[in-house]
Amino acid sequence: MAEHRSMQRGALLDAARSLLSEGGTEALTFPALAERTGLARSSVYEYFRSRAAVVEELCEVDFPVWAAEVSTAMERAGTPEGKVEAYVREQLSLVGDRRHRAVVAISASELDSGAREKIRAAHGGLVAMIVEALADMGHTEPRLAAMLLQGVVDAAVRRIELGAAEDPSVITEAAVSMALRGVSG
Repeated sequence: MAEHRSMQRGALLDAARSLLSEGGTEALTFPALAERTGLARSSVYEYFRSRAAVVEELCEVDFPVWAAEVSTAMERAGTPEGKVEAYVREQLSLVGDRRHRAVVAISASELDSGAREKIRAAHGGLVAMIVEALADMGHTEPRLAAMLLQGVVDAAVRRIELGAAEDPSVITEAAVSMALRGVSG
């Protein structure tokens, strides 16, 4: 029975990922989850007490995996500049990935403090790595620089997700160039 329950829970999380990546947080409703999984709506409530609970579990499952992929790419880079470039590139390469879409949709939404704490912890590890790389590059305010850099990444993510006029590779190169050389290009 436990195995069956865990399969259904997995199916619900997968349906939640799809809904989030297709329509953002508004699309994630219990009726939609029930419809996607073929479960009765009452069954969905047996697994999750609220939409926030679904989101929280997705964060717990997906965010650390996503963060690990970015941090692995950064560890492979030999230089601080290489780490910054990997940080930008890897985040943007994950844009088409449904898990990443879900994470983006989630981080933009109303989360309860428990979920926010877990995301902050996973995100904190990434931020610590980028702060260190920026400090090694000689930034006097590496924390501030890290926040601004993430702003560039977030803007690039949104631009790719919107299906902007530019090819995603063009957006990625522009973001990397801005991260490494500022607006002087």
